[in-house]
Amino acid sequence: MPDGPDEGAARAQHARGKLTVRERLDLLLDAGSFQELEPLRRHRATGFGMEDERPRTDGVVTGHGTVEGRPVFVRAHDVRCLGGSLGEAHAAKIHRLMDLALSAGAPLVDISDGGAARIQEGGTALAGYGGVFRRQVRSSGMIPQISVVLGACAGGAAYAPALSDFVFMVRGVSRMYVTGPETVRTLTGEDVTAEGLGGAHVHGETSGVAQFVHDDEESCLADVRRLLSLLPANNRALPPREVPDDAPGRRSPRLLDLVPADPRLPYDMRAVIEELVDDGDWFEVHAPWAANVICALARLDGDVVGLVANQPSVLAGSLDIHAAEKAARFVQTCDAFNIPLVTLVDVPGFLPGSAQERGGILRHGAKLLYAYCNATVPRVSVILRKAYGGGYIVMDSQSIGADVTLAWPYNEIAVTGAGSAVDVVCREEIEEAADPAATRAECAKRYEEELMHPCHAAERGLVDDVIDPAGTRAALIDALEMLRTKHAGLPDRKHGNPPL
Repeated sequence: MPDGPDEGAARAQHARGKLTVRERLDLLLDAGSFQELEPLRRHRATGFGMEDERPRTDGVVTGHGTVEGRPVFVRAHDVRCLGGSLGEAHAAKIHRLMDLALSAGAPLVDISDGGAARIQEGGTALAGYGGVFRRQVRSSGMIPQISVVLGACAGGAAYAPALSDFVFMVRGVSRMYVTGPETVRTLTGEDVTAEGLGGAHVHGETSGVAQFVHDDEESCLADVRRLLSLLPANNRALPPREVPDDAPGRRSPRLLDLVPADPRLPYDMRAVIEELVDDGDWFEVHAPWAANVICALARLDGDVVGLVANQPSVLAGSLDIHAAEKAARFVQTCDAFNIPLVTLVDVPGFLPGSAQERGGILRHGAKLLYAYCNATVPRVSVILRKAYGGGYIVMDSQSIGADVTLAWPYNEIAVTGAGSAVDVVCREEIEEAADPAATRAECAKRYEEELMHPCHAAERGLVDDVIDPAGTRAALIDALEMLRTKHAGLPDRKHGNPPL
């Protein structure tokens, strides 16, 4: 009757290039802060060989500690004990920990590395997953829930990360899928590897399930700590503030060189973000997936903000199905945890095409629209260049509730670009002209001068002010300071992150 994994099991874990559960906890939590709960728990013998294998912990280590001095609850599967599979005792430990985390109002981190439901315990094991999912949904939007997949996460277990606020994976180590490659091969004839079916690159770049992908466990757990340092303990708390070294009134004349005035020319919005935030330090979420929109956490004058920005260097910054879904989920998360939203707009609209329409761009675009309209945190948007059509509206325009809307001098807010606009409004004039091309160019110039000049939006109240780009950082900080005490009759419990 072993009390836990032996040294041989630890060596085998290291041979696979993986850390043991205790080593992972040491990296995640402040030194000496971990307090384990129920370390002596073990399952009841159920037959099928289980009488001789009843290790203490039952394959999951649960407890609490601190990250940068702030309380965090954690559950970590131990694949060396019963393969890390979930049974009755295993599930009971997790349920108790989740209840404690919610009661204490502290973040919960799940480190996954193990099998799915314990086959020897039948339906009891499946019911254990149900209890986990019910508690995750109950906690959604109330405490941050972070899943760190550092091994296999299959079957029912894979829904736990999908219900979390943030998911971390490691290349070559993490695997997450509902049905494994053997089952897929048997039922469909498709020959696919575990990595190709549910590896980190699949969920980080294609499915969008994982927000963060790393090359090793050490850097992964370091970034989990970094994320926790940017999040509040719960939905009633504010994100932790840091005393900044960066001056709030710092001007950024470099922005004039980074962003071309010609709306047709691409540029990298990440360079703009780096120029605006404190010390150029920002933490991107979902970086490789739906790269035409950027979502990130950063600080402005020491306060945490959520950044949503179009990326003109990818699909010209247009919104598609994945970008809308990515941004909507991020907006929901920020709103749930009292993180003000800053939106940087340079959008030509929604990506056209039958594939987008048939794929449900209306349904997914509506999620982003709903997320912004429903958000009660401070919301400030800046229109850098173009803001066309429905893309302009859903990128937190003033009409859907942005508290402060600013614009750069060469902003263009319109239903569409001048060229497309005159093809409609001046069609007859162009068709009847002796020189259609020259007439079209003249009409476009007139349209731009009358309806797209820099102050047009401000004159009609669509933006609050047209600002000097070099002063954008100071303008954002001033607006957020003014909104610091914003209160909109916040409910006791905000909506969290339902699967989108």
